[in-house]
Amino acid sequence: MGMAQDTKSIREQQFASWQEAQKKVSALVSDIEVDGNPLVAEVDTYDPDKRPMHPERAEIPFPVSLSQDAWRERLERAQFHILRDQGTERAFTGELNGNKRAGVYYSAATGQPLFHSDDKFESGTGWPSFTKPIAPDAVAYRVDKSLFSRRIEVMDSLSGSHLGHVFPDGPKPTGQRYCMNSAAFVFVAEGETPPPMLVPEG
Repeated sequence: MGMAQDTKSIREQQFASWQEAQKKVSALVSDIEVDGNPLVAEVDTYDPDKRPMHPERAEIPFPVSLSQDAWRERLERAQFHILRDQGTERAFTGELNGNKRAGVYYSAATGQPLFHSDDKFESGTGWPSFTKPIAPDAVAYRVDKSLFSRRIEVMDSLSGSHLGHVFPDGPKPTGQRYCMNSAAFVFVAEGETPPPMLVPEG
């Protein structure tokens, strides 16, 4: 009984922790527009049909903007390659692909919460896969026409750092597969301390 109560308490504390961080994210991105359209989804419940889709070359005024040199100082080489150079890990090489621990996946660029373990599933593709983001406005979307195809790029909503792509071939209830790169994340297991969040100065 005591252990069950402790586990519940830890889950509740972490839930409150990422929720508080997400409220800060929402406040920072809620009024941003891109060519007259909202930067992020303006809904409380995730709906793939309500995702604002931005053009490939759109000028997006993300709240957090650093120089490439500043990003290189903050990020490890593999993180920089994924997050700032839109790179992709080789399938089945990312350390979080097979991760089954309960917890929250934060952006390695900004420290903002992005995905929850409750929404992770085994896709068999070799990359961490999720049915939805932790909150509708945790991520932003942009058309990606590279590699002779049209895909939907997924970015963290504070800095526009590249996380991966989303595809309409996931399981219920959303039917979506958020195909992400391990190096884009800092995973925080239940009971562990979340990373500090990078927010605009001033």
